[in-house]
Amino acid sequence: MTELKLSETRDLTRIERVGAHSHIRGLGLDSSLQPRDVSEGMVGQINARKSAGIILQMIKDGIIAGRAVLLAGQPGTGKTAIAMGMAKSLGLETPFAMIAGSELFSLEMSKTEALTQAFRKAIGVRIKEETEVIEGEVVEVQIDRPAVSGAAAKTGKLTLKSTEMETVYDLGAKMIEAIGKEKVTSGDVIAIDKASGKITKLGRSFSRSRDFDAMGPQVKFVQCPDGELQKRKEVVHCVTLHEIDVINSSGAMAAMAVIHRVVNPG
Repeated sequence: MTELKLSETRDLTRIERVGAHSHIRGLGLDSSLQPRDVSEGMVGQINARKSAGIILQMIKDGIIAGRAVLLAGQPGTGKTAIAMGMAKSLGLETPFAMIAGSELFSLEMSKTEALTQAFRKAIGVRIKEETEVIEGEVVEVQIDRPAVSGAAAKTGKLTLKSTEMETVYDLGAKMIEAIGKEKVTSGDVIAIDKASGKITKLGRSFSRSRDFDAMGPQVKFVQCPDGELQKRKEVVHCVTLHEIDVINSSGAMAAMAVIHRVVNPG
């Protein structure tokens, strides 16, 4: 029996506004940068999307990376949709900040500070690090719930396997919550970051591909991981400058609280 011990580090939760453009997944271009009539949530504005695709390719090639692009036009002509399509085409983790002029007047901060914060929300930084990861196919998930309310927190066991081994891990309340949030079931291939406890579903095992008659097109099938369950891997995190500001300010506030307790122990 292996006990899975995880730190209390929490991941930043990115809150996004769901609005009229939440269905957009890209610019809707083919491999030759020609716009499709209806694709990736985009309809119409053929010439504008083609021009945006050329700009997008130049950004990917590093020709105009870091520069600004100004989209002008009448309200409702698709400027925000094209901007979001460009961001989505650059990668799912590419930050996109949307702000309206009316919001600036309702915020309890100066206009300069609000604009600066919006810009920093739109600038992402990729951080590479090596971390301990547990990666395997879920064989079984057992969760023991307390029989009566007010009893001890529920516990459980997670059985993972690779091509060479199979191990049972003891689960605490935090991991059980994460498993329920990600809807992890038997047959899923998952990766667990030991430092943060974050669970990532990599897909469904190929061995389970015939379990159901109907599988949605979004289901991804992957091979069962090879070798040891626990391994060191290089992972890439994408965070915005605003999130880094929040982390730094939280650390500064915690330090100030400690200093206050030392100076005023009563």
